[in-house]
Amino acid sequence: MIDFENLKVKVGDKEITIGAVLESNGSTSNLKTGAWRSMRPVTDFEKCTGCGICWSLCPEGCIKKGDDGKFEADLDYCKGCGICANECPVKAITMVMEEK
Repeated sequence: MIDFENLKVKVGDKEITIGAVLESNGSTSNLKTGAWRSMRPVTDFEKCTGCGICWSLCPEGCIKKGDDGKFEADLDYCKGCGICANECPVKAITMVMEEK
């Protein structure tokens, strides 16, 4: 039986947390996770229309809207998955090799 209030499930004699649940009371915004990526997105702001598709599809939530209405990935948190570049309708985002 699943206890949805506590997000735990009993397996045999052990109680385990259901996957993808952070047990800390902190925030993932405190953890800069972009340091290990091999590719990074580069936005061509001349091409960007500000449609927000990249923002809406980013699994990390690291794409932010600038004051000019254009979108750009926060590289402190971007893991380089490339979804933004793949889904950009005007191809304003290019994935490039990360430099050390």
